[in-house]
Amino acid sequence: MTFAGCRDALLRLSLPLGVAAAFVAAWHLAVTLSGSDLFPKPLDVLAGIAELVSKGLLLKYVVASLFRVSVGFVLAVLVGVPLGLVCGWVPWLARALNPLIQVLRPISPIAWIPVAILWFGVDDRAPVFLIFLASVFPITVAAMAAVQSIQPVYLRAARNFGLGRAQLFRRVILPATLPQVLTAIRISLGIAWLVVVAAEMIAVNSGLGFLIIDARNAGKRYDLVVAGMLLIGLIGLCLDQLVRRLERFDEVRWGYAR
Repeated sequence: MTFAGCRDALLRLSLPLGVAAAFVAAWHLAVTLSGSDLFPKPLDVLAGIAELVSKGLLLKYVVASLFRVSVGFVLAVLVGVPLGLVCGWVPWLARALNPLIQVLRPISPIAWIPVAILWFGVDDRAPVFLIFLASVFPITVAAMAAVQSIQPVYLRAARNFGLGRAQLFRRVILPATLPQVLTAIRISLGIAWLVVVAAEMIAVNSGLGFLIIDARNAGKRYDLVVAGMLLIGLIGLCLDQLVRRLERFDEVRWGYAR
């Protein structure tokens, strides 16, 4: 890497790191000035994370949450993307399914928790079901809208070249919709991460959501509560960055302004 490239990379890192450092300093100062002995300072939170590591709980809880999100979200992508693309491509199917989708979509996944526990009990299937519900509708609607927003001139040009419906879908519709679908996947992944935390507070006895509620109930360990919140945010950032790497592929990069 050239000197200019190293300098640009350092500048890109310095801004978010500077903001993070300022936030931590403000957090420490606010707790110190308030004189509160209940809300933890940053060093207390770090000590709480170290305690979780020493007890072997941190990795266990993180893996449990990531497993549930992975299963539920992958199922939502496998169902939502094809369903949305087909509904956007076949008008009569969109007219048939869209009312049902629009009725179910506004229902909060949290409202489904009692039903999920009734159907699946207190195990991994309940949060996986909730994550699937939270993710599948935004992905489906976005994929459907992406197909319907394609300029007709592109479709006419493709037909003039003699492309059949199957080739038109594979070579025009799918590439044209990838940027919008990928954006929907990013947004839905954030929603899925929110829902798994809420579901773990009620429907299971492991994961980062369970860590927060258990630390609150067992002696009011707010250092562990804030540690769990911090870990949730950091893992959410990492997941978003992983999905954003897909934007570097040529099939998707054309749809993003630089």
